[in-house]
Formats: sequence, C-alpha cells, structure tokens
Amino acid sequence: MNIVCIGAHPDDCEIFAGGTCVKWARAGHHVVMVALTNGDAGHQHMAGGVLAQRRSLEARLAAERGGCTDIVIDNHDGELQPTLEVRKEIVRIIRSHQADVVLTHRRYDYHPDHRYTSLAVQDAAYMVMVPNFCPDVPRLDRNPMFVFMMDRFERPYPHRPDIAVAVDDVMETKFDMLDAHESQIYEWLPWLDGHLDQVPKDKDERRAWLEKTWSPAFKEPAKRHRKALEHWY
Repeated sequence: MNIVCIGAHPDDCEIFAGGTCVKWARAGHHVVMVALTNGDAGHQHMAGGVLAQRRSLEARLAAERGGCTDIVIDNHDGELQPTLEVRKEIVRIIRSHQADVVLTHRRYDYHPDHRYTSLAVQDAAYMVMVPNFCPDVPRLDRNPMFVFMMDRFERPYPHRPDIAVAVDDVMETKFDMLDAHESQIYEWLPWLDGHLDQVPKDKDERRAWLEKTWSPAFKEPAKRHRKALEHWY
C-alpha cells in the first residue's frame, strides 16, 4: 500500500501516528510523512529560514529512522490557511504517491494549523478523483481511505476510534523518531511547558528523559480506548 500521513508541522506525524507508520513501513508498505508548514515559528530563540532548515533536517532524520520518507511544504508556521493553493498541494501529493490511505488531524484541535490542515485535507478528499482539477497530475481512479489520527480533545466531539493499532513493539523506534526532532523535544516544547531546566545535556540521558517524560501521554489513549484495542486484538 501507499500511505500518506499529513500533519501540520514537522513532528506531528511522528507524535500522533508514528508507531502505526513504522508498522506499515516494516510490513513493506510505502509511507510518506508530510508537514504542511515548515515549522519556522516553533522555537523560543530561532526563527525564519534558519529554523525551517533545521526542522526539515530533523524531519528527514526522523523519517529515515522510521523507514519512511518525508515532505515539508514551505508554508509559514502558524499562518496556514485552507486556501485553494494548499488544497491543490495536497491533491498533487496524494495523487503523486498513489495513496491508498491518508491520515491527518481532526478539526477539533487547539492549534489553528492542525485545524486548517484537517479542513484542507477534507476539501481535497473528493478532488483527487476529478481529472480537471490539477490536471498536471493524473487523477486517482478510486478514493483513498481517509483516517483521523489520535487526539485527546473532548469537545465538541471526543475522538472515537473505529480502528485501534497496538504499537508496543515499535515504541522504541517511535521514541527514536521523536529524538531526531531536537529543536522541539529538547528545546521548544520543554520551554513552553516551563521545565527546560529539567532536560539533560548528555545525549543518552536526554533520550532516557524523553521516554520517561512522554510515555504517560502515549499510554493514556491506550487506556482510554481499551475496548477498541480488545475488539481488534
């Protein structure tokens, strides 16, 4: 199969669907992780082109560690809009990769880039089969399956998974993928949360800190959706 995972930033696919993407890749499927923005605003000290370049390199390393490929679209972080041009970008990506499955955010999210990524992907979903829309890339003769990635938002509608995937056996690789996003995992997000001083300086110690700090957030959905996991396994 061909799987296209579309997130808003160069780390969203890894955070919200990284384990599933790794399992697909190891099963021999082609997985591409797409960021619709370049992440050029996501840091407390760096910004602009320098940060965008750094995050693109991090995304490439994370994808390589997971056995996937990556695409980072050069839209400004925090400024994404569900425009016609963005819709066309998504249609071209889905078509060029002959996608069988497309994953993205739900529309109920705290971050505008996440919400507008979701809306733009939904707006593109039907158009991938319309030959006169973006005629420079051949249309798909069937619609891919469109799937929402996990989230923890409860209002206005909580996430109710139709499919649940156990990723226990690939969590080590998922953490390795997150470890590649140094600017986010070890700098920006800890700074936002007010505990940057808790991040170790040693590389091995940081990797252990990452797993210890993030594990509860990844275990929580498994507990919340236990019935879905029991259904599928």
